[in-house]
Amino acid sequence: MKKIIGMVLIIMLITGCSKHESEEAPLSLVKVTHPTPSLIQSDHRDDDAELLQSIEKDVEDYKELYDAAIVKNKDQILVAYKVKHLQRFHMKKIEKKLKDSLEKDYPDVEFIVSSDFKIFLEVVELHEKMKSPEFDVKKAEKKFNNIVELQKELT
Repeated sequence: MKKIIGMVLIIMLITGCSKHESEEAPLSLVKVTHPTPSLIQSDHRDDDAELLQSIEKDVEDYKELYDAAIVKNKDQILVAYKVKHLQRFHMKKIEKKLKDSLEKDYPDVEFIVSSDFKIFLEVVELHEKMKSPEFDVKKAEKKFNNIVELQKELT
């Protein structure tokens, strides 16, 4: 009887934690996903795509980080990243260092930087949804703004 109750509890726990609509988002917490940087709306798509690739390379150069998701909307860039396990004690310092470095290298852009797993999940989910043709720019902007608001609430 105890084994049956234990199995039921495990199954409920597993199914209860899988509320994300995306297939990749829940797995992004336990594995490296390296989603390609996304561009929601832009007047200069080619220049912004190059900018995002450059930012992605700069973020990947940080030895303390092991995964990053980047999204750009107009003049804001959201950088969500995961910190290596042994570096978790230095998260505030890493975040400040990363944000200062990005703002120095790219002064024309407003950066929103986060090491929060919830923000990372939301950005990966946005990446997934943007692949769908039914997910238009307005929906993407709304989701982006919701993520930015969530980040502001967390800080």
